[in-house]
Amino acid sequence: MSDRSARVPASGTVHWVGAGLSTGSGLARLCDTADGVRLWHRTRDRAADALARLGLTGRAEPRAYTLDALTAELVPGDVVVSMLPAPEHAGILAACVGRQAHFACSSYVSDAVLDQVPAATAAGLVVLTEAGLDPGIDHLFAHCLIGRAREAVGDDTGASYSLTSYCGGVPAVPNDFRYRFSWAPAGVLNALRSPARYLDEGAETVAERPWEATRRHIVDGEVFEVYPNRDSVPFVEQYGMPAAWKPLTFVRGTLRLDGWLRAWDAVFEELKDGDDARIAALAGELAAAHPTTDADRDRVVLAVSLDVHGASGQSWSGSYLLDLVGDEEESAMARCVSRPLALGVRHILDGSLPAGLNRAAETAARSEEWLRELALEGVEFTLRVDC
Repeated sequence: MSDRSARVPASGTVHWVGAGLSTGSGLARLCDTADGVRLWHRTRDRAADALARLGLTGRAEPRAYTLDALTAELVPGDVVVSMLPAPEHAGILAACVGRQAHFACSSYVSDAVLDQVPAATAAGLVVLTEAGLDPGIDHLFAHCLIGRAREAVGDDTGASYSLTSYCGGVPAVPNDFRYRFSWAPAGVLNALRSPARYLDEGAETVAERPWEATRRHIVDGEVFEVYPNRDSVPFVEQYGMPAAWKPLTFVRGTLRLDGWLRAWDAVFEELKDGDDARIAALAGELAAAHPTTDADRDRVVLAVSLDVHGASGQSWSGSYLLDLVGDEEESAMARCVSRPLALGVRHILDGSLPAGLNRAAETAARSEEWLRELALEGVEFTLRVDC
């Protein structure tokens, strides 16, 4: 029951849950297109304050969030957008399945969410995930590059390839620490404590301490530092890489300003030996020492590249670069997360996404469409191709 005809029709009402730092102008876009928008936050007053900050007073209804309160307001066909931490998504999705509402978030698909996808699909509900910046726009870039390369080189032709996808939120004006925290540093620190798996020189590689795999990386003439993050290997299949192509490099990772590795040396020493309590304390210390203030502007850099070399001599190279700086109205991170997510929600509303699990756009053709739409909405990027 995954075809569009079996889908629960969208009611036109969107419930946006959470008004943190990634909630930006995407919410305003939904206020322009949805029949009704409700913003759920910790208290009704804080929801109202967030709407005022975004210039949306009177255009969306503020609500005090609890899962029970949200569930009580859901009707079939509503769309729930979760901006809460990833561990909260499964409970919200369960409520959506029970009330026949569609679900959307910008996070990776957790096992707890994946377990509920069959029930959601059978109920005719859309489950949209990985529809923000990273994951999200990075997927769109990758699918488009792969689609172009397949046309140039051919699916069945033996070839070798290297795909790299690096994303980072960094200070627009570098500080000595080469980083500023706009939310709790615990997530950044714990990601660095988690092994990263990727393909390097044709072999599967695991970096137990990801920062120890940091490399110099030049983007548009500027030097950055990059390191692998999470598990890149499953994305070979998710991106639909042709079976006749053999990977030399396949890595999805994090981008930092040049000098980051040296500036964070003392942090890495703590990460090597610190227990959970010490790392939690360190997160608090770093948040106090290196905050993002109202005067600071953030910068988002997303660089995705694909190089393919065919066995018979043909080659193709392409890259996408997104490089945005925040302004007084909105951070770059809020724009880059909320606008693609809002675009995905609009495609739930217009019926163009099928029931079941969706990750942003999952084909080259649809990814090209999404990127055209995002470009019209102020998410600027460049494409370079060398044949």
